[in-house]
Amino acid sequence: MSSEAPDSGGGHPPKGRRAAGARQAALSAPEPAAAAERDAARVPPVLRLLNVGYGNFLLVARVVAIVSPQSSPMKRLREEASSRGKLVDATQGRRTRSILVTDSDHVILSALNPETIAARLGPGAPVDAGP
Repeated sequence: MSSEAPDSGGGHPPKGRRAAGARQAALSAPEPAAAAERDAARVPPVLRLLNVGYGNFLLVARVVAIVSPQSSPMKRLREEASSRGKLVDATQGRRTRSILVTDSDHVILSALNPETIAARLGPGAPVDAGP
């Protein structure tokens, strides 16, 4: 009586199973851009960081407004925040191109354009070019 023991997995799987596994792996491999977008969607907005330039980040959930610094009210806002000790200069010595206002009344100066920062908020963030 000859009874052969079933294969215990020491050998190679039959060709049909290996080919099916390779096809499955190829189908499940996400595109790099899609994977990054999916991973960004998984992170709660409370924990997402916004790059405001030159290695400076702030929490996305704390941002209330992104404004241009040229108008007189924005210049007053900047001066008042400085006198209250709530001004954060993240320009690294460069020209201020945008001002970010947070829910804690902090005012952050950035050397990036407001459109650039708004685009970094995420793919779902509406960006209107304006007048």
